[in-house]
Amino acid sequence: MNRSFCVMTNGLASLALASCTPIAGSTAPSSAVGAPASNAVSSEDAQIDALLTKMTLERKIAQLIQPQINSFSVEDMRRYRFGSYLNGGNGGPYGDEFAPASEWLRYADEMYLASVEPLPNGEPAIPVMWGTDAVHGHTNVPGATIFPHNIALGAAGDADLVRRIGHATATEIKVTGIDWNFSPTIAVARDDRWGRTYESYSENPALVATLGAALVEGLQGRPGDDDFLGETRVIATAKHFFGDGGTEQGVDQGDVNGDIDALLALHGQPYPVAIDAGVASVMASFNSINGRKMHGNRDLLTGVLRGDMGFDGLVVGDWNGHGQVQGCTVSDCPQSLLAGLDIYMVPDDWRGLMETLLEQVRGGTIPVARVDEAVTRILRIKARAGLLGPDSVRPSQRGVAGRYDLLASAEHRALAREAVGRSQVILNNDGTLPLTAGAHVLVAGTAADNIAQAAGGWTLTWQGGGDLDNSYFPQATSIYAGIADLARASGGRAVLSADGSYSAKPDVAVVVFGEQPYAEFAGDLRDLAFRDEEGLTLLRRFQDDGIPTVAVFLSGRPLWVNREINAANAFIASWLPGGEGAGVADILFGKRPATGRLSFSWPATCAGTPVNGGANALFVPGYGRSLDDVSGLRKLDEGCAALASGAGAEWFAAGRLAAGVTVRSGANAFSQMLGTAPRIIIRAIDRNAQEDAREIAFEAGGELELSGSGAAEAYRITYALPQRPEGPVTFISGASTYDAAREIAVAEGKGWREMVLTRDCLPQLTNALRVRSAASLILRVHTIRREELPAGTPCSF
Repeated sequence: MNRSFCVMTNGLASLALASCTPIAGSTAPSSAVGAPASNAVSSEDAQIDALLTKMTLERKIAQLIQPQINSFSVEDMRRYRFGSYLNGGNGGPYGDEFAPASEWLRYADEMYLASVEPLPNGEPAIPVMWGTDAVHGHTNVPGATIFPHNIALGAAGDADLVRRIGHATATEIKVTGIDWNFSPTIAVARDDRWGRTYESYSENPALVATLGAALVEGLQGRPGDDDFLGETRVIATAKHFFGDGGTEQGVDQGDVNGDIDALLALHGQPYPVAIDAGVASVMASFNSINGRKMHGNRDLLTGVLRGDMGFDGLVVGDWNGHGQVQGCTVSDCPQSLLAGLDIYMVPDDWRGLMETLLEQVRGGTIPVARVDEAVTRILRIKARAGLLGPDSVRPSQRGVAGRYDLLASAEHRALAREAVGRSQVILNNDGTLPLTAGAHVLVAGTAADNIAQAAGGWTLTWQGGGDLDNSYFPQATSIYAGIADLARASGGRAVLSADGSYSAKPDVAVVVFGEQPYAEFAGDLRDLAFRDEEGLTLLRRFQDDGIPTVAVFLSGRPLWVNREINAANAFIASWLPGGEGAGVADILFGKRPATGRLSFSWPATCAGTPVNGGANALFVPGYGRSLDDVSGLRKLDEGCAALASGAGAEWFAAGRLAAGVTVRSGANAFSQMLGTAPRIIIRAIDRNAQEDAREIAFEAGGELELSGSGAAEAYRITYALPQRPEGPVTFISGASTYDAAREIAVAEGKGWREMVLTRDCLPQLTNALRVRSAASLILRVHTIRREELPAGTPCSF
């Protein structure tokens, strides 16, 4: 397999793949993984070979295992000598996800020292490395700088800015003794319903490639420079290879389908550029390519990434991603190692996986040579990061470790404020901006003084938000606080009123509103309608009162907000700006020019079909107004079929079946059914209230039928799946059948989500719906609703 890869250089708005300049894919870039000079290579290779020959098979396998900190102890590290470990989005040292920075460093020392305790018989003790998801700053750690998310940096469009953010982030990571960052995300997000859209810089692969490479250089340093992987640098990870931003309907971990060369030209384009920047590791993606999971795809992980793109670093898996490969479980998956994975990210089931890998090597399923190849790659990265050899010391003795004054330092906070200001995109302005000096400003909306909402997901916790009030962010500034400071400095004043009430009529109202925080999977949408009407209600009330308004919209993606744009005098796409709300205020008061420009198309309709500069784009990439552009914007269409739809009836809600709805033989409630084999057993469970949901256990071949009446056609079902199906799961209505096993498999263990069944996949949909499972299956159901949806609405899971 030999392909050429292209880097587009023809501007932000262009997506013409034919205009790209080819890069020879069959030749490894000269700076691959920051390769040292040839004489250094021979010394490095000799060092690694010497270590490898002295390692037992058990120690080699341990290098391939990456558990999470909540699932193993110092004693486990001392016994097994894992090659690396990670903290998940909800993980912290000693079981405390809000532990102070000093505890992170103490934990790093303990694990390092356990990993290097002398071993018997002269076997080398290999230092462990710690990986973390610092995707917009070192935001797992309280008190670190919170930078804007990637979607905002895409709107800023400045590689040098991203490079400086990468270095600041790496410095703060090193303060806490951590070696490795699972960043940058170089996904090309092409369907904004995807819950990880905000981790992408752009729908344009050229911009993603440029900014992704810049972050790699910021995190690691430039290959050949004296500080490459030095004291204020960390190992970077380009993720997720490949296609994560192109799944059908934007479903996280879903399917990417199409001609492989076209997919690589679009979604693979950023990788050769990251490799040329010296990226040390690449993370495999959860998604499938044409039905084949990436964690088991040798043609792509080895043939394309290594053979065609010339990558010589290490490939790490994502969170139990190997367990999604056909024929695998999280504790038994030789397929991933054989496909080209070097490190299994196996948060909890590491012991079982180690045992099966050892058995598979001893039994010949996995060649020893493949194990040695993977271990060599891991050791090579450790050597280049300074973790091997006589100069290796415990984390607290390295460079800036323990320099807690560098966390959210004045310099880093100023950089974050700059990034916020440069990422704000003005979509409309009738002259209300910039705000007048001396003005009385009312700041409304529950998001105005909410740092967690402005920061979004991957901030202290995986999903972000929740109960995180401003006390969790002592070294950050809310949007309201930033506005108040500048209003005061201009001779005016700002008053916070979350509900918009006032006693003295203000000169202008700034309404801050938007999406609640979310991360992967939980953030997936069925359409692009923004439904929370808090901001709309406030804007219309101020409009009725004759008060000019500025809408500040917080979101992790472009959304349909035509109603809000119509109701506001000025509208700013603020994205997820992070912890420096003063950067938003800088634009409102004209303290810096408004240079932010869209890196994603903005939808004209709420339908949710991919926009990407097409006919459904209200604004295309590159759009954004300067503060002196006060030209009018036509009134936008406020019709949205997704909001108008929904007429229908609840079939099952609050733990009860509706009148006239039957299950199988006419039972009038979802109750235990102990029929003849194959059986279906249903029991009441709690979701939001006592016994408001049901758990349905299918024996192999079991079938459940629901029937009722009504004119509504579509079914909307809220469901959860504790374990993926082991066989077909068929939905049947009329003469139509659809096996949804592959689609619902991505819901495994990830909580509640919705499926929508329409004539798209069940053309002869009727008032009776059957579900049949070929294998044993547990399906949890919270609501079942019949709905009227727009014609052509696709099935989704």
